Amino acid sequence: MKDAIPLPAFRDNYLWVWHADGAAAVVDPGDAAVVRKWLDETGHRLTDILITHWHPDHIGGVAELVSATGARVLGPAAEQDRMPPLDTALADGDTIEVLGTRFEVLGVPGHTLGHIAYAADDCVFCGDTLFHIGCGRLFEGTPEQMHESLGRLAALPDDTTVYCTHEYTLANLAFALRVEPDNADLERIDAAARAARDADRPTLPTTIGEQKRANPFLRADDPAVAEAVSRATGERVQPGVPTFAALRALKDRG
Repeated sequence: MKDAIPLPAFRDNYLWVWHADGAAAVVDPGDAAVVRKWLDETGHRLTDILITHWHPDHIGGVAELVSATGARVLGPAAEQDRMPPLDTALADGDTIEVLGTRFEVLGVPGHTLGHIAYAADDCVFCGDTLFHIGCGRLFEGTPEQMHESLGRLAALPDDTTVYCTHEYTLANLAFALRVEPDNADLERIDAAARAARDADRPTLPTTIGEQKRANPFLRADDPAVAEAVSRATGERVQPGVPTFAALRALKDRG
């Protein structure tokens, strides 16, 4: 299932929808109006709402959509006290079927403690854990948790389509190129992303393979990235969690 459609919302969110046989599913619908407009225009019937984590820009439209459509709501069991009622509460290792596609639930804490991702054979809806050339801020979790969560996503096949939920790509690239100014993969991706945004097109989706080649947050175990981060911070850091933590702190400082 590699044909999800991004519905722009707020300043930089994407609400991903896909459909089959007249039915539709949406991931992290923070804005009900955007989804209802698409449903009205296409004639599809919303049957499923998938939630990755509790933040308001990801769940703000759920109650209205349920009231209007009766859609089933699936989301993280660990965060269900912070969101609208779930029909199906999910945890790491669970499997679900949505519109004929089977998903495995991956626990990916870090951005929030109960954050989950939905991985199918050829795609993953990763919420705010992984971004194009970036990763989510650690609002609740630890560097160790996020490093492990990103490792779980990196273990997916390289051709896995990655549906991130924010248009942060240009800012992420600017940061990554400050850390690794001679990275040819980053330069190539930056040129393509700028062309996409100049044409008012999303820079997403991406792939796991592309992120493994270029995203410094997925490459924190690489000694070359550790060396680059050491130069950027002026302090020697070791590959792995120390490099990831220093990289995330550097990005947070702007």
